[in-house]
Amino acid sequence: MSRPRRRGRDIHGVLLLDKSLGLSSNDALQKVKRLYNANRAGHTGALDPLATGMLPLCLGEATKFSRFLLDSDKRYRVVARMGQRTDTSDAEGQIISERDVTFNQQQLDEALDSFRGETQQIPSMYSALKYEGKKLYEYARQGIEVPRESRPINVYELKFIRWEGFEVELEIHCSKGTYIRTIVDDLGEKLGCGAHVTYLRRLQVATYPFERMVTMEQLHALIAQAEAEGIEPRLLLDPLLLPMDSACEDFPEVNLLPVVAGYVKQGQPVQASGAPTSGMVRITEGEERKFIGVGEIDDDGRIAPRRLVVEYTE
Repeated sequence: MSRPRRRGRDIHGVLLLDKSLGLSSNDALQKVKRLYNANRAGHTGALDPLATGMLPLCLGEATKFSRFLLDSDKRYRVVARMGQRTDTSDAEGQIISERDVTFNQQQLDEALDSFRGETQQIPSMYSALKYEGKKLYEYARQGIEVPRESRPINVYELKFIRWEGFEVELEIHCSKGTYIRTIVDDLGEKLGCGAHVTYLRRLQVATYPFERMVTMEQLHALIAQAEAEGIEPRLLLDPLLLPMDSACEDFPEVNLLPVVAGYVKQGQPVQASGAPTSGMVRITEGEERKFIGVGEIDDDGRIAPRRLVVEYTE
């Protein structure tokens, strides 16, 4: 039985898109997928249209490893508008209360300190978390509030940047699942004046370098350059991609001989000398250290494959 014809190119890797203001993460994903003519694409955690900055987009086989970026740390720059609270905790919502800003610098510092380290956070109703199979923001848009359990988060670093008039600017390095809008809303309530997000920029995901981000405008400029030079756009676009295993580069590497890697590719657990005693590993093959997937150390100390790269042939 022949395999169905694949639409688009078998292009694999991670693009660090600098998402622009007002663009949804899914729209950004679809635009990049078309520009690369990729057969498959996925993002690694949505950014609100209000937010800008780093949005890793996975193409081809890299989509299999995007889940590991969902669990990674993030860093943000945020501006809070003090004195106004909105129903969405950001500037896209409706103002539900206005109060005087009466706090001083010491009170602000003390309030900010309460968010540092390990704390509990109740997610906003305007989030993509699900309750009984439905996303919270879908309930919120109908004016329905449902119970949400607090979740553990970790704010590794919270830098105070400036306070001018009604604006407080911060930089926050936090664990997965942390809602910056909720931190700002909670900060406003601690200070008795209310607050909401007016500017949010994601500076970093995991250890991906800020300088490797590209904008949609830069991608279109490269395509125009390729057309002017009479060359395939892929020759200019593909070098922007990071390796597909960059999403799991923090996992320890286990390099296997080709014959042993062959068993892994068939879905079989294998023994490997020098492998860790537990946890996830990044599996490479042969002297060229070709990435073939990720595995997990099972109870018998073997490497059990969990996500494998499919090698397509024309």
